[in-house]
Amino acid sequence: MLKYREPSDSEVDSVFAALADPSRRAIVDRLSHKPASVSELAGPLAISLPAVVQHLHVLEASGLVRSHKRGRVRTCSIGPTGLRAAERWISDRRTMWEQNLDRLGEYLAAQPPQPSDRRSQK
Repeated sequence: MLKYREPSDSEVDSVFAALADPSRRAIVDRLSHKPASVSELAGPLAISLPAVVQHLHVLEASGLVRSHKRGRVRTCSIGPTGLRAAERWISDRRTMWEQNLDRLGEYLAAQPPQPSDRRSQK
């Protein structure tokens, strides 16, 4: 069983830094459908194969992508580690904002009704 662990700031930073680049987001999007070789990933991108490899290194370091080599072919797939770190970070902020908005709603509901300003209706 996996133990829950808070992502460190550096984990979250590396995930969001990796996702900041549109080419890397395109790679992650492509891999979210199915694993692909490096050359398959490079095909639709308007960048060189060495540039794709560099992007993959960044994505692997962040935990968003993992790869394995069989013969001469390197196949990449989504790595859950980076996605989990980003998901926890976003979820924590969403929970905090939902609680804040709930408290604001409770506060506003407890306020007495304000008389309408008839001057603004003329």
